[in-house]
Amino acid sequence: MISIWEQHSFVGEPHLVVVGAGIVGLFTALHYQRKHPAHRVWVLERGPHPSGASVKNAGFACFGSPSELLADIAAEGEAVALARVEERWLGLRELRAELGDDNIGFEATGGHELFGNDLLYTRVAEGFDGLNRSLHSIFGRSVYEWADARKGDLGLRTEHLAFTDLEGPVDSGKLMRTLLAKVQAEGVQVHFSVGVKTIDESADGAVLHLASGEQLRAQQVVVATNGYARELLPHLDVQPARGQVLLTAPIPGLRLKGTYHADEGYLYFRDFAGSVLLGGGRNLDKAGEATTEDAVTPQIQEHLEQLLRNVILPDQPFTIARRWSGVMGFGSEGKAPLVERVSPHVVAAVRLSGMGVAIGIRVARRAAGLVSQ
Repeated sequence: MISIWEQHSFVGEPHLVVVGAGIVGLFTALHYQRKHPAHRVWVLERGPHPSGASVKNAGFACFGSPSELLADIAAEGEAVALARVEERWLGLRELRAELGDDNIGFEATGGHELFGNDLLYTRVAEGFDGLNRSLHSIFGRSVYEWADARKGDLGLRTEHLAFTDLEGPVDSGKLMRTLLAKVQAEGVQVHFSVGVKTIDESADGAVLHLASGEQLRAQQVVVATNGYARELLPHLDVQPARGQVLLTAPIPGLRLKGTYHADEGYLYFRDFAGSVLLGGGRNLDKAGEATTEDAVTPQIQEHLEQLLRNVILPDQPFTIARRWSGVMGFGSEGKAPLVERVSPHVVAAVRLSGMGVAIGIRVARRAAGLVSQ
């Protein structure tokens, strides 16, 4: 038997259920709760804590490296690519303002991109000044500069180095812990270890069938599970893209500061507590990495270790302390997020294309707006 207190405060039908307690899911709940303070808002997360890409990433507050942005412009046109950069930049500013730099571990230590003397460098060098001119409309200043003189100071073995002072690392764990506390403080109920198997529509809402065998009714549902979205909405154009990561044991005298990219954004590394955190390489096996399996592979891990030996830590011994992977969500074409109403009572807010830290807060606002309509 359920008391009136339980019914009103804990088990009554929620107005909104958000599936997924990552950056997008929690911010969606927060935006909606602020707009509708009298409504009951729940977030369901199948893990024991936030456990998707939001806590599996490398912790970059970035908007794209020169080679990545030039590749995007070539593939999708300047207007589309620059609009995406602006969304990322605005999102990063909003994230920092909402949660606070100290609370997300943001460090204004800059972002870098490494190049060899190869065709990629030649292409980027040719388009470098033009890229800065194009970005001026967003940032009101030049964004990137060549910083080859800094290579030795950082201990890197690379031919060329680009730099921007507008990026930096974040602590993804602190970010999510801060966001979770804020969401709960504003009245959202977050339930962990609650998996959702399917979602059915009814005449006046949606029915969520839980992994426990129970059913939960809600007036509206937002699916914010990114690379796992097709488990609940199989018709969506969302492909999983696994990103593998490793972390070294602490490196004595490590000189790295900031964030680092290479190979059109497919490789990325940073310092973390005196260690090197390095990830990427899925372009070596895109078909194999189009999976939600929580695993790492010898091919990619060996490639990452080779980068450590030859470029990041040349002539320095190191050991690997930890390896993990996280699942991103991409579309079949382009990098636009997918935020749309997919049925009368269900909204999807997924497909962050590896930029959830930057655009998650803005994708969530769009999703909350769709629910409120």
